[in-house]
Amino acid sequence: MRKFRLAFSFAVLVCYFFNFRSHAQIVKIDTLTPWKKNFRAALNLNQAAFSNNWKAGGVNSIGFNALLNYKVNYKKGNHSWNNEIDFLYGMVNNAGQGYRKTLDRMFLDTKYGRALNKNWDFSASANFLSQFAGGYTYSKDANNNDLATFISDVFAPAYLTAALGVEYHPVPYFKLRLSPFSPRVTYVNDVNRFVTIDNPTPYGVKPGESTRIQWFAFQALAEFDKDIAKNLNLKWRYIMFMDYEKLQFERIDHRLDLTLTARVGKFVTTSLGFIGIYFYDQDKSIQTSQALNIGLAYSFQNFEEKK
Repeated sequence: MRKFRLAFSFAVLVCYFFNFRSHAQIVKIDTLTPWKKNFRAALNLNQAAFSNNWKAGGVNSIGFNALLNYKVNYKKGNHSWNNEIDFLYGMVNNAGQGYRKTLDRMFLDTKYGRALNKNWDFSASANFLSQFAGGYTYSKDANNNDLATFISDVFAPAYLTAALGVEYHPVPYFKLRLSPFSPRVTYVNDVNRFVTIDNPTPYGVKPGESTRIQWFAFQALAEFDKDIAKNLNLKWRYIMFMDYEKLQFERIDHRLDLTLTARVGKFVTTSLGFIGIYFYDQDKSIQTSQALNIGLAYSFQNFEEKK
């Protein structure tokens, strides 16, 4: 009966969101303001329940993924100011295992631009990257019991990067920042929690300290956000960071966030997300994350997309 109530409540919640979603894609064009606003939010839910005699096997589970992205961009004359909030979080509760995080991203970005010509700006920017909750790796002990190893947390690590350089924007949906002066602060709250024999300086921060400052560095940031077909949007962001003082190929940091979103009919969206990371001070190998979601979305903007 408890499983039935859970499934029924889940269905009611989905129906409620479907009803809300019928008015959830809003475009109200405002040609008088120099501000362009674009807000997107999505909620993806998943649930499964099985009776005790279900012969095909299975694990009871419930989970969700949530996305929030908000862009507020100003342009008047030769001056521009672009701002973005990009949050992503997901988790799943499998019976017998408890809650486990599946997705976690906190990204904030702001940039002032001064036009040099039609396609190039001088740019001064800052961005912040961290996560919302603790991270674990899971393994088994000699008795096949789950072992959880604590490896990260909110603001552990957190990266704050300031950048001076130029931005190339040949079309509205693509931009490339090249910043030859990009100092970065790496902050790890209570770094001693993550110190091991194999990893004496977690995220490049020494035990007993909380920050690491890389003053002389280069950052490149590229973004693409476009409807590549009807009801199909491709968005990706690539960040590369290079420390001049340790100028070695294997020490160059890379991060790629990619999302392909399809609008299915009027109410539902499905998305395929991929994250690839190579941070030398985190891990000497490439880290990858992939997620396939189907759920509900809301969006608002006060301008019309240019094709």
